[in-house]
This record gives sequence, C-alpha cells and structure tokens, in this order.
Amino acid sequence: MDDQTQRPTGFVEALAKGIAILEAFDAMHSEMTLSEVARRVAISPAAARRGLITLIELGYVGQRGTRFYLKPKVMALGSCFYFATRIDEIILPDLRALVETFGDASSVGTLNDRNVIYVAHYSQQRARRASAVVGASYPAFATSIGRVLLAGMSDAELASWLAALDPVPLTARTITDKTELYTEIMRVREQGFATTVDQLDYGITAIAVPIINEAGKTVAALNSSGYSGMLSPQELVAERLTELRAVAKSIAQQINRFPTLRAVLGD
Repeated sequence: MDDQTQRPTGFVEALAKGIAILEAFDAMHSEMTLSEVARRVAISPAAARRGLITLIELGYVGQRGTRFYLKPKVMALGSCFYFATRIDEIILPDLRALVETFGDASSVGTLNDRNVIYVAHYSQQRARRASAVVGASYPAFATSIGRVLLAGMSDAELASWLAALDPVPLTARTITDKTELYTEIMRVREQGFATTVDQLDYGITAIAVPIINEAGKTVAALNSSGYSGMLSPQELVAERLTELRAVAKSIAQQINRFPTLRAVLGD
C-alpha cells in the first residue's frame, strides 16, 4: 500500500487497505499476527488493526489468540465473479473436453499486474504440485499462460513490464535473466504459443496459446499441462497444439457473445 501513484477522486483508501489485507493471506501466510499483517500490506499496525476488526465483524477474517486467518466467507467473493461471468457454462465445457481428450489439466488465465490469475480450470491430476485452481495467482514470467500474455503486449508495454520485474527463481530451471526471458517471449510471439518445463514448479510441463478478441488483442490464454516425467514440450506441440488453437478460437467466440465475460476479458 506504499504506491504513491495519483489516486482518482473518490478513491477510498480504507477500502483499498481492507482488500490488501485479504490478499496478504496465502499458502505461506495462512495465519498472521497483527504486526505480520501490517508488514505484508505495508501499512501501520493501527491501520492493520482497524482493518482486521472490520473484516472480523463482517465475517471474512477470524482470530485465534494473537493470530488472524481467513474464514470461508471469503470464498463467496470469488464465486460471485464465477457465476456472474457464467464461466461454468461458457469456458468449462471446453476445458473438460480437452482433459477428456488428452488427460492431465487445462486452464484459462489472464494477466493481473505481475501475475497470471486463473479464471477457469479443470484437472484429473492428483499429484502434489502448484495448483491452478480458479483464483490461483502465479508469477506471469514463469508460466506458459503468462508468457503468451506477455507476448501479446506491445513493445512499449512489454519493455515497461520487464523493467519493473524482479524475477525470483522458483526452481533451478526458472528463467530469471531478463535478456533470456525477453528472447523467450519474442520466440513465443513469433511461433504463437509457449511451452514451459519446470519453470513454476518441478513436474509441470505446459503449452499455452492466446485467446484473441475481435480487435486482435490477446485477452487471455489457454493451456494444457501434464507431468514433466511423462511428456516433453515437443510431444505437447505435436499432439495438442492444433486442438488447443481450435478451442482457444471457440472460447474467444463465446466471450464475444456474453457481455459480462466480454467486459472482463474482452477489453
């Protein structure tokens, strides 16, 4: 919350801090003390205390001694988006069909600042690994979906995005050199798809293609992923690329037909 960017008239700082507090909880911070929340959100302990008291009263946060945690009511916020955009009707059938054809898992994601956020996901996998469940958010530079979305940026947008990036290695294979990452994104732009192996987590090999709106803008990306020990990027390209592109085109057409989803992904 230390961003000094000029806020628009009517911006409610207290609301922004409350949302930031909710976003501060994750797999590594499932429970936090007041001081930990304040540090994570970059606000004063007094502001963190007021925010937590409000969220507790509203039923979104619980307290156990000196530690705070999210309550199930938070899930209702995500389900509102899910049902309002009718993702279960519009996108999920295509993902199910892909998984029935190839097995493994399939997702649709869009860019959210530095991260990819997954708006739809279907899987038959049971292995322990980074999960692309709906609402999950991961560093865009390390995912096949993220690299497709970055490749869809203009040169100026990409240069600005990379300049602000501070890539952290997630595995020993994660590309963190910005020059190498730029080269990879240019390759993705040229070939029209991205493949990754063990970039986000060990055991994940994936291929992704763009979902392009009527204006020719990449608004989301579709991927198919599996276990690295059982398939290679070359196999993904040979076996799945054609079908992935067809499904991405179908999803783009569906997005254009539904106003709410188009407003979310089509702009």
